[in-house]
Amino acid sequence: MVKKILRSYDYSLLFVYLILSVFGLVMVYSSSMVIAVQIYGEESDYFFHKQTVNFLLSFFVFLLFAAVPYKLYKSNKFLVPMVLLSLFALLSLFFFGNVVNNAQSWFMLGTRSIQPSEFVKLAVIIYLAAVYAKKQAYIHDFNKAVAPPLVFLILSCFLTAVQPDIGTAIIIFFTGAVIIFCSGMGWKNIFRLVMIFAVLAVVFSPIILAKRDVIFSEERLGRIYGYLDPFAYEQGEGHQLVNSYLAIGSGGWKGLGLGRSIQKLGYLPEAHTDFIMAIIAEELGVFGVLFVIGSLAYIVLRGIFIGLRCRDPFGSLLAFGISGMIGIQAFINLGGVSGLIPITGVTLPFVSYGGSSLLMLGMAMGILMNVAMFTNYERKHARKRKEQGSLFKFRERVYGR
Repeated sequence: MVKKILRSYDYSLLFVYLILSVFGLVMVYSSSMVIAVQIYGEESDYFFHKQTVNFLLSFFVFLLFAAVPYKLYKSNKFLVPMVLLSLFALLSLFFFGNVVNNAQSWFMLGTRSIQPSEFVKLAVIIYLAAVYAKKQAYIHDFNKAVAPPLVFLILSCFLTAVQPDIGTAIIIFFTGAVIIFCSGMGWKNIFRLVMIFAVLAVVFSPIILAKRDVIFSEERLGRIYGYLDPFAYEQGEGHQLVNSYLAIGSGGWKGLGLGRSIQKLGYLPEAHTDFIMAIIAEELGVFGVLFVIGSLAYIVLRGIFIGLRCRDPFGSLLAFGISGMIGIQAFINLGGVSGLIPITGVTLPFVSYGGSSLLMLGMAMGILMNVAMFTNYERKHARKRKEQGSLFKFRERVYGR
């Protein structure tokens, strides 16, 4: 049994996942040394040790989820508790959540924190993939197949956005959109969905305007101003982006060398989390940036390839959803670091410091690996059956039996 599992592994996906995660450990150590000393005295490897534990735990979770048949997640016995637990966790944050960076998004468990919205990303993928896979026979029926599953997606986005965690809410929404687009429903239904969301935006616009002082707070408007003209707001909301530009620009092709970043010396906030790519660019140059982007692109494209090869609709939608989530999150992070889009506080997958993110990614990669294993095993045995059938026909022609 173990040999069959090992033979079916997608080793290229496993290798890239591991090498990118180990690279992330190195960069977390390099980018967090100074802030660790500032906060914890002489413990320059404080964040490195915590991230190492996070990685080992996430890899164990990866192996566990890779060994569990993904089709078990399609059962209502799994889906219903998962959905209820996800919504309960998001609601509980408003009563028991810990506020970090003006967002009430974490539960404190002793010295560690856990961010439920990270796991809701995966819950939305599993739920939408399972429901739309079950409804393939009538996927073009808008009222029966298309609309009902969106309730969980909309509630998840809303409860995450009001924490407020706009970046994660955007990832959840667009990941759901990827699964909806790949579910097989017609363009007519997709157009209907777009129109419904447009109408909802118009309906809720008076509420948004009435609460504009809360929704469009000075801090949030400052982020927009800092994005539009960071140098004009260098002493305020543009400070992070300006220092990110300085880090990226000073790296050049080869970088200043591992551990030699200037911006991590207290100039660039969140250097080991949201803005770790800026430190990679500064220390390792263009080649370091290309390595990270290339590795992430391979994981995303490999996931899409697995989804295209998988004949099971549920497995296929799972692969598309996981790939889409990783790609969307990477784009939002890199877009914020480079000034392409406003900063939203989203981590870089597999590389940034963060236990909840790394643990969720371990689960997601384990599920993706299991889909790949199932697909490889199925295709291999289908090929064997075809070869055996051809051999039987050959013998029948030769021997007349």
